[in-house]
Amino acid sequence: MIRINLLGQERPKTSRRGPSIPLESSLRLILFVASILIAFAVLFAMYHQKANELAAVQGRISALQAEKLRLQQTKLEVEQYEKQKAVLVQRIDVIEQLQANRTGGQQLLQMVATTVEHSSELWLTSLTRKADSLDIEGEAASLDSIANFMTQMKRSGYFGNIDIKEAAENDIVKGAQTFAFKMSAQIAQPQSLQPADANASAPAALKQPGRS
Repeated sequence: MIRINLLGQERPKTSRRGPSIPLESSLRLILFVASILIAFAVLFAMYHQKANELAAVQGRISALQAEKLRLQQTKLEVEQYEKQKAVLVQRIDVIEQLQANRTGGQQLLQMVATTVEHSSELWLTSLTRKADSLDIEGEAASLDSIANFMTQMKRSGYFGNIDIKEAAENDIVKGAQTFAFKMSAQIAQPQSLQPADANASAPAALKQPGRS
């Protein structure tokens, strides 16, 4: 249908523009969005930095743990070596002690033999050594022979704290008076034997009853 305006008046034109936004509100919105973006950027940078620091710390921890394991292994090896060293030192000490006892035993027998040879009418029947203590048993033709034997032991410088424990007549040899005795002495530091003493032999000094 066609409409005709008979009055000749123009119809008012309607405005089609939307509502206007003030400039101040736009600036605030832009600043708000920009601040959010900046905050996110700062947070991301901080996160990235802390992540790198955490990775570095974890790497350091791993390196320290590896070093700890290595040191523990080294400690175990050192402890094993120390145990082996202790065993070797103990063996060496035993060998040295045995060697010293062997050498000291030879000197002891030599000194006892020499002392007996300088004591007439006396023979030994038993020698028992415990560390530095020596127990002696023997037979003598008289108490004077026993006293002379003790004097010879003191003069040797090899014996000290000589103590007679028992001396009694037993007459084990028929027709002869004999005395059995027991005594103890401390072994002093070995001294150098004279050449004449060094030639003495223990078996010759340990005489049996009834033999000259």
